[in-house]
Amino acid sequence: MRYMGIDYGTKKVGTALSDDSGAMGFPYKVFGNDARLLDTLISIVSTERIKVIVIGESRNYAGNDNPVALQARGLGDVLGQATGIPVVYEPEMLTTQEARRGFDGVREAGSGRKEVDASAAALILTSYLSHSA
Repeated sequence: MRYMGIDYGTKKVGTALSDDSGAMGFPYKVFGNDARLLDTLISIVSTERIKVIVIGESRNYAGNDNPVALQARGLGDVLGQATGIPVVYEPEMLTTQEARRGFDGVREAGSGRKEVDASAAALILTSYLSHSA
């Protein structure tokens, strides 16, 4: 079963796709958060045979929703209605910062924002897959 992960941002939205077995998430693409976003995501769901969408649940350090969380849920609601497939939310905190770290654990200077957003989506998706199987 294939899954899609989403790291929602007000300007850019990172995406990740799972392998065919649904065991691990891999960075896919980053899209601008604009009027075309919904249609683009719906197209990916169809083309890639996605069965579940996993959206990062953004919260502040106190564990409360931050402003981005409400927008991400709004996207999830519309995307679920448009595709007819389940949308689930995975707690995520600091995934973008984690995605900026290299294999040695040191933050990489100058890493491209696009790779970071897609990598953060892969971290969110892999986290969900690790406890949902």
